[in-house]
Amino acid sequence: MSSLGSRFCRSRIALVSILLARIVYGVGLVVDPTRLTRRWLGPLSEPTVVALRGLGAREIVLHVMALVSALRGGPVRPFLAGSMAGDLADIVATTAARRGLPAGSAPATIVVAGASAAISAGVAAGADR
Repeated sequence: MSSLGSRFCRSRIALVSILLARIVYGVGLVVDPTRLTRRWLGPLSEPTVVALRGLGAREIVLHVMALVSALRGGPVRPFLAGSMAGDLADIVATTAARRGLPAGSAPATIVVAGASAAISAGVAAGADR
């Protein structure tokens, strides 16, 4: 197997794909948070837009750092743990505020953020080996 092939084995390709998806999500939150979160949060006030853009920027930074580390052959589990913690925090916060959110927001968040955390956990299990 070539060195490129061994460096980018299937688990690394999956990892890089997940990280790129999270970076794109972060960019979406920065560029158009209203469109991306309408179903989750309903109509947004300007202060909420500011907070969502900050969340998007953190998504970008966390996952770009993980991507750089992955491409250099460095550790990624700490970054994935941070990502999973954010997903789980979304679930807890959304569930706690569900009465003030659009109908179906809490179950959808449990599914989407839960799946994201599970995928990150699966990728983390094969990372850093």
